[in-house]
Amino acid sequence: MFRKAHFLFTLLCAGTTTAIMIFMSLLYLQVSENSLFKNHFASFRNDISTITSTLEQSTYISMQWLAGLEARNSYLLFVTDNDKPFLYNTLKNGVKKSGQADDESDLPGQRLLTESLQAYDRMFASEAVISYDSSYFGIHHDEYEFTSPSTGESYYSSLIDIERGQTHSRILILNPLAGLQAQITHQRLLFLLLDLLAALAFSVFSWFFTGRLLKPLQLNHENQMQFIASASHELRTPLSVILATNECCTTASPEEQDGFFQTIRKEGRRMNTLIDDLLTLAHSDTGRFLIEKKEVELDTLCTNAYEAFEPLCRQKHLTLSLSLPDVPLPRLVCDPDRIAQVLSILLHNAVSYTPENGYVTLALTCRRDRKNLFEITVSDTGVGIPDSDKKRIFSRFYRAEKSRSTKGHFGLGLSIAYEIISAHHGKISVQDNHPCGSIFVVRLIG
Repeated sequence: MFRKAHFLFTLLCAGTTTAIMIFMSLLYLQVSENSLFKNHFASFRNDISTITSTLEQSTYISMQWLAGLEARNSYLLFVTDNDKPFLYNTLKNGVKKSGQADDESDLPGQRLLTESLQAYDRMFASEAVISYDSSYFGIHHDEYEFTSPSTGESYYSSLIDIERGQTHSRILILNPLAGLQAQITHQRLLFLLLDLLAALAFSVFSWFFTGRLLKPLQLNHENQMQFIASASHELRTPLSVILATNECCTTASPEEQDGFFQTIRKEGRRMNTLIDDLLTLAHSDTGRFLIEKKEVELDTLCTNAYEAFEPLCRQKHLTLSLSLPDVPLPRLVCDPDRIAQVLSILLHNAVSYTPENGYVTLALTCRRDRKNLFEITVSDTGVGIPDSDKKRIFSRFYRAEKSRSTKGHFGLGLSIAYEIISAHHGKISVQDNHPCGSIFVVRLIG
């Protein structure tokens, strides 16, 4: 389930990010290409304006000037004088000479010239300049984009009309866009490569990122499954004893039945305790953990806990001591029943895992700074807790190996204590008590 969810989340994350990146790349390419075409056309028009200015100051057009203009700008030029091509065109661009046969007119230059003039006529035929004054002199030029139907190549074109009296000259300047289109193609391929690399990087990142996001959920799911399995096991044990004892009661004598009934009552109480603990943790998980706070005296709670466990310690030949400050302590706003439950859990564990003639100490201190920091410690000289278990003892149903056979412990007490202290915004921790035993420390801020 989590593997499939991991894959789907990775696909969603990487796919969404890649889609946004591709959209932004396409948007940038569109803006960039439009800007390139616009700037290139503007540069072409500026060149035409410069050429027109030069033509206005010249009385003739030389072949050397035309060749230089083509070489400098990579232009294609066609010049006609009264509709007759210049010798420059016939030598360089393959335009038919005056009087040449029609079947020889399918030359590359002639075909390009014809197609460009046809495109011009379609666009600007109504704007043609006609003059009948022999003294008239004028230059008119138009720029347009032209695509050759025969070759499919695109050009920026300009047709310059020069009229000197009865002489009408035309200069057609074609600026091939093959270089600009190659630049755009290169830019598109570069962005495609970058998008592919970015998509791969996003996929790898999304795989690890979603894996880290799902890891707590997976761990929580595993903990829930372990919790259910452990709870079922713990409930099954006393239930099995009750059912087996009940079967024995059917054939037992009255004297034996009393012992069986005591066993049933004892196991029933164990089940009731376990169910209460499970409900407490369930309320904590669902956010319905009831905390009723009020001002209490922690030293009074510690004294009550000491008095409740002192007879049990005496019975087990343990020494239980209580350490309280000599000065009056400020009151703490907390749930007294819950804090008393924590003290009971810690003292019960200390008494259970401390051998005879051992020591258990309950101590309370208060450090007064900007806020009152209360510290409750329960230390013992028992079996201790290995370092490998210290991080797990507050997990549900977890019990150190040495204490698994201890009757009456379900591995939920410290989990409940942890939830209670967390609900009070406090901290609970454990450390070694040298030379042996453990110290549980509870810190509360008041």
